[in-house]
Amino acid sequence: MKLTAKQRLFADEYIKSGNATQSAIKAGYASKSAYRTGADNLRKPQIKSYIDAKMAEIESHKIADAKEVLQFYTRVLREEETEEVALPAGDDVITVEKKPSFKDRLSAAKELMKRYPLSDPMVQAQLKKITADARVAEARAKALEDNGQDMELLLDKMLDTISKEDKNDEPK
Repeated sequence: MKLTAKQRLFADEYIKSGNATQSAIKAGYASKSAYRTGADNLRKPQIKSYIDAKMAEIESHKIADAKEVLQFYTRVLREEETEEVALPAGDDVITVEKKPSFKDRLSAAKELMKRYPLSDPMVQAQLKKITADARVAEARAKALEDNGQDMELLLDKMLDTISKEDKNDEPK
């Protein structure tokens, strides 16, 4: 994706303004043919790819990801974030830095806990039940798979134990 210096400048200007004609002029193309050159440049695959890639990069930086949101909530919870508040001072207005209120911190804590539900006792109980159900299902599947061999072994052990007890209980 090699672009000439003029093409790159055109693309960068187009990203800023969205105007192909003005971008062509700023990139150094002739004013008389700027309209046509701008339109032609937008049809060139390498320029279009460059513009699309740059626009995607710009958009990705505009949108906060999950990690950034969690970090913000944590900073609010720890009172590391501040906000500017305008206060009247006679005829003037002054601004002061204000730390998050208790209500704001509590709200941030709740938002964080929604993302880490394992500390919720109800969720833990549900997780234990699901785990137990899964173990029972696995045991049943294994028993069916073994065609009852486990049951035969269990019965043999029980019969051995009963016969040993019977021998011990017999009068000598």
